[in-house]
Amino acid sequence: MSKDTSSAVIPSQPHRRYNALTDEWLLVSADRTSRPWLGRVEAPPPQDLPAYDPSCYLCPGNVRANGEQNPTYDSTFVFTNDFAALRPDGPEASFEEGLLRAHSELGTCQVICFSPRHDLSMSRMSTAQARTVVDLWANQTAALGERFEWVQVFENRGAAMGASNPHPHGQIWAGNAIPREAEKEDASQRRHFEATGHRLLLDYAEQETGGPRELGGDDEWLVVVPFWAAWPFEALVIPRRPVSRLPDLDDRQRSSLSDRLIGLLRGYDGLFEEPFPYSMGWHQAPFDGVERLHWQLHAHFYPPLLRATVRKFMVGYELLSEPQRDITAEDAAERLRAAIDGAVPRTTLQGG
Repeated sequence: MSKDTSSAVIPSQPHRRYNALTDEWLLVSADRTSRPWLGRVEAPPPQDLPAYDPSCYLCPGNVRANGEQNPTYDSTFVFTNDFAALRPDGPEASFEEGLLRAHSELGTCQVICFSPRHDLSMSRMSTAQARTVVDLWANQTAALGERFEWVQVFENRGAAMGASNPHPHGQIWAGNAIPREAEKEDASQRRHFEATGHRLLLDYAEQETGGPRELGGDDEWLVVVPFWAAWPFEALVIPRRPVSRLPDLDDRQRSSLSDRLIGLLRGYDGLFEEPFPYSMGWHQAPFDGVERLHWQLHAHFYPPLLRATVRKFMVGYELLSEPQRDITAEDAAERLRAAIDGAVPRTTLQGG
């Protein structure tokens, strides 16, 4: 498919697209946005947050729900989740009876505060400030990778994505089980590497460069709305050189990534002129001692909004059959590119 004709070749009528990364299909129904009701209306998120909130359990010096007091940190801050879904200690147990199987899972859950500023989202950070977050992801990944096989770095932004606090923060969950999404991506990348000798996502990045779904990039990174995107304004961030894990990123790649993330997030905020909710996360090679020359580091961004206050739900057909989207990836990319190009950086807060 040539880069200058792909949008014309892809039909505007309902069609299915193949997700080469997970070996799955999804349905695209580009004309459904004209239906009378477009989904649940979400309340707009707060925009004028204070620099410090005395009631916030993530702000410096404040007391959390478990009674522990945060240090008066001036950059980033990491602590074990007070209500962790995984714990590092406990008995190892398993159960098996016919088709019923279960086993214990040990691990840890960390909360990572990006900044002491309650109001400083990554979209408003300077490159240097965003770089501290990138370094934090890498450093915590390296430390947890010495103890656990799977390290999942992620961020939920906004109440629409279940974030309980607007203070800029993310999480890292680590355990020894390779989760479902990682297994699917591992299998697809392995098949492609064995067939071609190339990393699947590096071939994909080369094919998408300069195409209708690219959102920008440089010599180090590509940001793109995936051809197979399921969420309305989904994005994929891929390093252009072979990299398996966050700690493997060199100085140049980390600084470049900081710029790329700021640009994408400012575009998201500019799309509907409000702080944009999303779930994002990094998929990196497991730390299980298995050689994975096929695995390419990448980040997924999954924003739920179809319009400013209208949310896309994955229900009904999506839960029971396969994902379905209401606008084409090309249309989403065109709108996101315009938002990124037209985003006027809000005043960057230098404190912290």
